Amino acid sequence: MTVLIAGAGLAGLTFALTCQQIGVPFKVYEQVPSLHPLGVGINLQPNAVRELFDLGLESELAAIGVETREYGMFSKKGLEIWVEPRGRWAGYNWPQYSVHRGALQMMIYRTLIARAGAACIETGWRATGFENTSDGAHLLLENANGQKKSAKGTLIVGADGIHSALRAQMEPNEGAPIWGGAILWRATSKAAPFRTGASMALIGHATQRLVAYPISQPDPQTGLVTMNWIAELSYDPEAGWNKEDWNRKADIAAFLPAFKDWQFGWIDAPQLITTADQVFEYPMVDRDPISRWTHGSVTLMGDAAHATYPVGSSGASQAIVDARKLGSYLLSIGVNSKALDAYEAELLPATRSMVLANRGSGPDAVLQMVEERCGGDFEDIEAVASHAELSQHAEKYKKIAGFSIDALNSLPPTIPALPSNISG
Repeated sequence: MTVLIAGAGLAGLTFALTCQQIGVPFKVYEQVPSLHPLGVGINLQPNAVRELFDLGLESELAAIGVETREYGMFSKKGLEIWVEPRGRWAGYNWPQYSVHRGALQMMIYRTLIARAGAACIETGWRATGFENTSDGAHLLLENANGQKKSAKGTLIVGADGIHSALRAQMEPNEGAPIWGGAILWRATSKAAPFRTGASMALIGHATQRLVAYPISQPDPQTGLVTMNWIAELSYDPEAGWNKEDWNRKADIAAFLPAFKDWQFGWIDAPQLITTADQVFEYPMVDRDPISRWTHGSVTLMGDAAHATYPVGSSGASQAIVDARKLGSYLLSIGVNSKALDAYEAELLPATRSMVLANRGSGPDAVLQMVEERCGGDFEDIEAVASHAELSQHAEKYKKIAGFSIDALNSLPPTIPALPSNISG
């Protein structure tokens, strides 16, 4: 009854750890020769944090992350539009964490190896496709030397990212991810913390934005934190940006001039940009929702299932929720295709709404509304947008993304506590 997992990103590793927790045999295949911490900062919403806590990772998360206290939206003039508490400060039973993606991935990886042994992951093998059979499925694999092999399992889970080969087999006419015109520049810099010291800020409007939040505690000597930041500019989608160069080192001259005046006292965008060790550039892309993720004994999760814009801190959080939800169905229904069907039936409609909302009516749509009404310059935000209007918009997105406070707090655990299976 082995479950084969294609990909050792956040979704694949969390699902593997879940399989270990519930006693389901599994094997992970990952294309890189060895795992190393990659990426920059991400936010984990309380719905994902509760799942990691239920995997016994509470102290490990606290050691690598910053418990986010508030989330704020600000105009291009640096003026406060909407600020709300986050995590436990908002009334959730679990915190929200700002964390380095690579640190999180490696923490889950180390935990998995400690609990399940190093043989549970085989690196250097890229998933290229699958074959359904009468008694399970074959995962087709290839290494960097062109050597091919297949692995037989009861089920296959494609957690192989936005360029998923398994999804490509399911949707052969889909083509490349969709670029909507925005380019992101991402990096970390040493900087003074702002506002609460654990605040997340979103500044600007639809075509020019800056996101910033700390992903480390202040240095005892300097008082500086590692500040994760993302600068975003929009272009004509027909201009033909180099869409296939996904994570290239950037020249800050390409975007620094647009942010040269964004110095607001509490945050200094030019300083963040010019003091970064390394800046990476890539197009902001997603994929259209598809009608099904499951083909026989094979299903998808994470970006392979529902690649979305990095809006509302929903991408990584949803990947973790996917893994736990599928685990719950394996536990309640069994290690069979019916569990895959039940998983898809619950999550596909919800993630479809999330992907579409993130294209234009995510929580940050408020920024453009204020830009259009007053050019981002105001003395009293109530004269531009009432507190009730802003609050309603924020709550609407929480419901779409599964972040509603009362709803989440009242949910029973996705997987009942199984302490005998948590070790290491």
